[in-house]
Amino acid sequence: MSALSLLMLASCALKIAPIPPAPIDAQPLIAPINWDDAGREVADVLSAYIQTPTVNPPGNELAGAEYLGSVLEAEGIPYEIVESAPGRGNLIARLDSDVDEVRPLCLMSHIDVVTYDVDSWTRPPLSGDIQDGYVWGRGALDMKSLGAIEMMTMVWLKRLNIPLKRDIILLAVADEEVDNSGAKYIADNKWGEIGCSQMINEGGIGLEDLLFDGQTVFPISVGEKGSLWARMVATGEPGHGSTPRPDSEAPAHLMAALERLNGRKIEVKVHDAFYELLSLAGQDKGGATGFILQRPFLVNTVVRPTLLKNPLTRAGMIDTVHLTGLGTTGENEPNVVASEVYAILDCRTMPDTTPAAHLAYIKTIAGPGVDFEVISSRQGNYSAWQGDPLYEAIARQVEARGAVPGPVISVGFTDSILFRPLGVTAYGFMPFIVTQKDMEGFHGDDERISIDNLRRGLQMMVNVVLEVSATGAAPTVAVEDVLP
Repeated sequence: MSALSLLMLASCALKIAPIPPAPIDAQPLIAPINWDDAGREVADVLSAYIQTPTVNPPGNELAGAEYLGSVLEAEGIPYEIVESAPGRGNLIARLDSDVDEVRPLCLMSHIDVVTYDVDSWTRPPLSGDIQDGYVWGRGALDMKSLGAIEMMTMVWLKRLNIPLKRDIILLAVADEEVDNSGAKYIADNKWGEIGCSQMINEGGIGLEDLLFDGQTVFPISVGEKGSLWARMVATGEPGHGSTPRPDSEAPAHLMAALERLNGRKIEVKVHDAFYELLSLAGQDKGGATGFILQRPFLVNTVVRPTLLKNPLTRAGMIDTVHLTGLGTTGENEPNVVASEVYAILDCRTMPDTTPAAHLAYIKTIAGPGVDFEVISSRQGNYSAWQGDPLYEAIARQVEARGAVPGPVISVGFTDSILFRPLGVTAYGFMPFIVTQKDMEGFHGDDERISIDNLRRGLQMMVNVVLEVSATGAAPTVAVEDVLP
């Protein structure tokens, strides 16, 4: 390639269309809402929701679904609860539209939360305490807060009697944290009567100082990596621990395969979403750094080595092979060489890599002496975002809060991955802006969320839903007749 060609590549900025104005002015529709009072109401709802035990395992999501149902019933919003297994409750609620111009919008969350070590918490994990401007407890971030905000968004649309051009459907499902069985049940058994064209689910969240001090970046999850969970098994001759025979022993075979996997040549795969996110952050940053981030060629040549040193950004750029556990079949004493040992691999694949192709690649690198047992696999996927009205509505709300919105392929997966193949445009949007310290609560100790975040999050969610779902007409009854 000539020097002129390189110069041209280096000077080409990524072209990103600006976010257009909102199709309707939602502010007159929501003018009656006192957001401070609404924020405190969400905090109370979330506190009671956290106190409803739905730790998975075992789940007991039926109790959580019944709690949500009690709030909806008090507001006159119809709902049903279906069990995907005994005690595994899933809630479906619908706010009917006036004209049905567009297929429904789904507001999705999961009811279950992960386990905890009670001795590591400064407050009881299921207390739902409201103190120091925060709601504390397991699920405060992941993800009963989003479930509460989505439900209260539906409640406010009902209270204000907003004319809608599409149905709004609330989905709160079981077992996302372990097996996605609730979402699978909904997709297999209830989708014919739901049929959403768009979905908001967990995923993206605003992060202070993510790339630069003083800048808040808000990645919007437009897709997720796929997964391949496998057991790599090595067999060999059993023997006595006093006499090593590395050429014939299972542990030696396994270690050699792991060393080959760790030493493999890494192929970097930067998704278009990541280039766009970096470009938008660079545009906001300005200067020489901003110039580089807006140009994919310079990102590849100048920034990529730094990105690959950060575990999170590295995971977003490669198909991973992650050793997460080791074990042996049967009892294993120190002086006994096991005849069968295994390694647990959690592999995450970019959307254009099939799990089967990744497994074939791993087998080639691992070489002889090991076999593979697939525990589970799932193809990654993503939704197009350029020009999509829901994505644009989310981005507008993020920009209005002074943050930088941009698309991202999540390194983990959510229930959304099950619904995109059904024709759903699904985005991860948790309307909160948090610090790195706050993020430690995700599956960690002392999980919490501020009441300010709940208030702001409700306001953002209401605006997003109105922009893509309201007709723009005034409410059909006086608001003072429907406010509580």
